[in-house]
Amino acid sequence: MNTSDSDSHVALPLPDYDSLTVGELEHRIRALEAPDVERLLEHERGHADRVAVRTLLATRLERLEAGAEPSPGGSPRPGRADATRSGSPVGPGTEPEPVHAPPHGSPHQRGKPKADRRP
Repeated sequence: MNTSDSDSHVALPLPDYDSLTVGELEHRIRALEAPDVERLLEHERGHADRVAVRTLLATRLERLEAGAEPSPGGSPRPGRADATRSGSPVGPGTEPEPVHAPPHGSPHQRGKPKADRRP
């Protein structure tokens, strides 16, 4: 990889931009200003040129130019497990009572004729 490629990755407003999915990117670009979204759009056109990403960036850019304000973006990697949580809240004390299916037929119970049949 030449130095111009590595410099372009450093200059991008989102770290690891090329490895982000569309869903992750959707949350991350909310915090960006219009010039940063334009830079990402130019980078996308010159590199992976993913249609869904181009559409997402163009739509966000249009909204920013129409007066939308940047808002806090989502977590850095949505869909990932929260590192601060550990263990499961489910345990022997919180599991439900077992449910047993009702018996279907018994050798001690005689069958009943259907209503439309006469014995």
